[in-house]
Amino acid sequence: MLSSLRRLPVHRSLSAFRGLSTSVPELKTSYDNIIVSTPAPGVALLQLNRPKALNALCDALLDDLIHASTHFDKSEECGCIVITGSDKAFAAGADIKEMATREFAEVYSQNMFKQWGSIAAIETPTIAAVNGFALGGGCELAMMCDIMVAGDKAKFGQPEINLGVIPGCGGTQRLIRAVGKSKAMEMCLTGNMIDAERAERDGLVARVYPAEELVDQAVKMASKIASKSQIACKAAKETVNASYEMSMEEGLRLERRIFHSLFATKDQKEGMAAFVEKRDAKWEHK
Repeated sequence: MLSSLRRLPVHRSLSAFRGLSTSVPELKTSYDNIIVSTPAPGVALLQLNRPKALNALCDALLDDLIHASTHFDKSEECGCIVITGSDKAFAAGADIKEMATREFAEVYSQNMFKQWGSIAAIETPTIAAVNGFALGGGCELAMMCDIMVAGDKAKFGQPEINLGVIPGCGGTQRLIRAVGKSKAMEMCLTGNMIDAERAERDGLVARVYPAEELVDQAVKMASKIASKSQIACKAAKETVNASYEMSMEEGLRLERRIFHSLFATKDQKEGMAAFVEKRDAKWEHK
């Protein structure tokens, strides 16, 4: 897949995503640990690229991923971000060699892994396209995305228990919301992996595709999302995510208020007018 991803057509020059305000990270010409492309209108594809380490999530890789994803999140040209890896591994976990000798005072004072929250905080819809292993931090990174799709040979797991630790990037929190307490406990306490078929059945992933079709299918899904009103997509994402933190009554109130607020947008006027006039909407994302 690594070579095939590099041959993906780039719909627009990456320069189209530059020239934003100085408060937004400038997209780099190239990154050491990820490959960036724009394979379709409004879609950014970020491929983790540490093949010899099975895309183990070292600090430098996370820095690259956060930098690029933050840029696209602020770009008016981008409506969806796809994160993927290689045929062998989406990401085989956090970089154990980087962590093994660290002491409590260091990881506590640095609040290790806090920066990973930048991925979950992205307002633009995100899709994780998982082939191969998504273990430990790799599974957690995929769960930070809004939608997870998998190749039919993908494997998921939280094997931190085998290292004498627990998941530290949301594995004990996001996994239970996806698959329920009993199945989350089984994965976290045994370190066992599950395959793509079970991951779909348990609700961890939305769709399973043949491995060789995965990225194309993820980009196709991302293109459909990017073709919608960006402001409505971001509002939908915010509202769905808020349901984790609220009671049903509070969530329904928030949903109504965000629904009401969209009537102040040009896209609501255009979308409903287009429906009445039986034509395609022309979104302004305003």
